Amino acid sequence: MKLKNVLIVVKNIERSRQFYRDLFGLEMILDNDGNMILTEGLVLQEEKYWKAFLGKEIIPENNSCELYFEESDIEGFIEKLETYDPEVKYVNRLMTHSWGQKVIRFYDPDGNLIEVGTPM
Repeated sequence: MKLKNVLIVVKNIERSRQFYRDLFGLEMILDNDGNMILTEGLVLQEEKYWKAFLGKEIIPENNSCELYFEESDIEGFIEKLETYDPEVKYVNRLMTHSWGQKVIRFYDPDGNLIEVGTPM
């Protein structure tokens, strides 16, 4: 068995597709009416379908998991991030862990937590 994809819930699938393309270079592989597969195994699921399936409310910014990306040019990424429209909500600005890795954390437009760090 192997992990195939990671699915996140989004309110506006087109806005999220653009966000992940513009900032991370992820491209659409398949658009299946409210369920979109992007490169690197990320799946976007429209909130209305997820709520209907689960029968529960979606809780943005619940901080129970994060998407982790690595970027060797972290300063260049931060420049791109800071000029992105709409503005992102930061959890923490660029920091350096005790082991030397630089990281930044922020939310995507739907409150999904993202961390970008330098390669280890």
